[in-house]
Amino acid sequence: MKYKILIVDDDRLLQKSLGNVLAEKYDTVIVGSGEEAAEVLRKRPIDLVLLDIRLPQMDGVQTLKRIKEIDSDILVIMMTAYEDVKTVIVSMKMGAYDYLVKPLDIDELDIIIERTLDTLKLKKEIEELRKEYRREFGLAGVVGESDGIRHALQLATTVAKGQTTTVLIEGETGTGKEIIAKTIHFHSARLGKPFICINCGAISKDLIESELFGYEKGAFTGGLAEGKQGKLELAHGGTLFLDEIGELLPSAQVKLLRFLEEREFYPVGGTHKKRVDLRIIAATNRSLEEEISAGKFREDLYYRLNVVKISLPPLRQRREDIIPLALFFIDQFNEAFGKSFQRLSKEAEEILLNHPWKGNVRELRNVIERAVLMENGTIIKGDHFSFLARERSQVGQDIKAVTIPTGGIDLEALTRAYVVQALRVSAGNKARAAKLLRLSRPTLLYRVGKYGITEEEVKSKSPLAE
Repeated sequence: MKYKILIVDDDRLLQKSLGNVLAEKYDTVIVGSGEEAAEVLRKRPIDLVLLDIRLPQMDGVQTLKRIKEIDSDILVIMMTAYEDVKTVIVSMKMGAYDYLVKPLDIDELDIIIERTLDTLKLKKEIEELRKEYRREFGLAGVVGESDGIRHALQLATTVAKGQTTTVLIEGETGTGKEIIAKTIHFHSARLGKPFICINCGAISKDLIESELFGYEKGAFTGGLAEGKQGKLELAHGGTLFLDEIGELLPSAQVKLLRFLEEREFYPVGGTHKKRVDLRIIAATNRSLEEEISAGKFREDLYYRLNVVKISLPPLRQRREDIIPLALFFIDQFNEAFGKSFQRLSKEAEEILLNHPWKGNVRELRNVIERAVLMENGTIIKGDHFSFLARERSQVGQDIKAVTIPTGGIDLEALTRAYVVQALRVSAGNKARAAKLLRLSRPTLLYRVGKYGITEEEVKSKSPLAE
């Protein structure tokens, strides 16, 4: 496909000459005034404009301003007589890409046009790369009309300009903290470099340091013989997202703080420092201020992470986002399941708007996925969400049935017992067990590690194993 070049010059002889020279390699459009140029740009796509400084009525500088109002990204090469070079400087400040001095040298013209179109090609490749990353990161799912989510997204794109600025994202489970972290990475100069995510609550606390900082060979029994790179090293040049940062052990907190201050670290068992260039983004679903008061989180690390804080409101506090998100998920699962749902009925909308959404956006996504998968038709109806009412009723009955003995209870022991029971009922399937407990899978894994629950303990008394 040939590039399209618009030639703007009122000299008929030059029009003909340029048209003949460029026609073999490019699609050319020739006009004699700024008004005509603006009209062409409104009606058809143009890749490059060759614009004369001296034009009748609206001169080249005024035309350039009009062109940039129509399309700020379009590339413009100014054409000028020697005595108008000062005017070209003004044009360059206004956004012109380059200039040519009349009488035009054909070889120079060819070189400048090719160089300019190479720039255009590079810009298009970068834009395609951004689109690909946007699809890969799932950023097309960033849907929100509420002030809360708009503010969060605006803050994310602003802080992206700071290449090493640390960010703390706060919000309940399922509000989209990882999406905001990816948005920051996407809008930064680190796009194209690694985006590494680690859930600090889903990894055994004894292993978190080796996961973050890596380890040298022979550092501990059971490790890889050749050692292992940590997430810090793997994220070099890019972004490291630390989800559930409040789960870090004090020793790991100290090492992370030292890294943030020095940008260097020692692998576990290592004696030589390693240096990496990356941005740290941390997230938490709990109040770190309360964790500090309880002596569970270092205050100095908190302030080092909290250079910029982004707070994500729960879905129940941004009702205006529920229906747009639901419609987005309907389109997503229509494609996945070969369905053709087009809208929600009024009754279905009311059910969604009145549901408490304790699992936030993640829960809404799961609800829409189930409805689209299980039902047929073009309209999501109220009775397609009947399972929501049953689940709420069942949960309510179960909670009302609980009574605390007069002697009190050991809440930790009770929680452990429920985790074990859920794993037994689900025959060790952690995803199903997490669903029974209304937990995310990473949170369940954290509980399993915290309470030291083994597979043998689950299997030994499982009805399916007997």
